[in-house]
Amino acid sequence: MSSDPSYAPATLADELVSACRTSVGDQLRSVAYFDDSGEEQIYLRGDLEPDADIVGFADQERQGFRSQTVYGESELGEYQYTMRAFDRGYLTRVIEDGHGAFVTTDELPIDHFDELASAARSVLAAHADD
Repeated sequence: MSSDPSYAPATLADELVSACRTSVGDQLRSVAYFDDSGEEQIYLRGDLEPDADIVGFADQERQGFRSQTVYGESELGEYQYTMRAFDRGYLTRVIEDGHGAFVTTDELPIDHFDELASAARSVLAAHADD
């Protein structure tokens, strides 16, 4: 797996971070981009330590590629995103067209997660061929 600092296409990385910051402001903790073969942390808030296990998180979040297939014909409708709650924040995973992002935040009102996921999905969809 790649942890190369230039793994994510630069334009996608810039747009993804911008969309996430616009959605949640200073509550944004980190943004990581991933696909089936690599990952990169493309944003980390200045007051946080860069010691998170990005590879481990990405391995876990890649399971979402399989989830999309499983949930594809669900009576619940189209799969949109996954949100995970932790003691000191939240992780939101969005997958679109073979690549994805997981975004960590401080505590937010629930409707902000919908906005965050929608913004991230739009950027990923716009870069489906990158």
